[in-house]
Amino acid sequence: MNRYILIHRLTWPAILLLLGVVALLDQLHLVRFSIFVPLLLILVGALKLAERAVLATEPNPEPYTGAMPGGANPAGNQATSQAANPQPSGSTAPMHDFQNKSEGGIL
Repeated sequence: MNRYILIHRLTWPAILLLLGVVALLDQLHLVRFSIFVPLLLILVGALKLAERAVLATEPNPEPYTGAMPGGANPAGNQATSQAANPQPSGSTAPMHDFQNKSEGGIL
């Protein structure tokens, strides 16, 4: 499993654990409960830094080179773009498929 997902899944359990520890220490009169918010901000910031560090170490994914729905092609490859969106000979306007809906009216 991806390390980023594992760190991301630790966020809420870590917050609940922090809440429980601070509440327990408050009951024992060791700390005040008002320390929870600063500790919460530190905890969330540390988890976000850990997520970014994991994302920085992972290699970039390969770009998608296939045709997208509607004939759009992010790679600019004309061969796959024309295969995905055939046009009748002599026509320069793109063809669109509107799933056989009536033109200009409300269904």
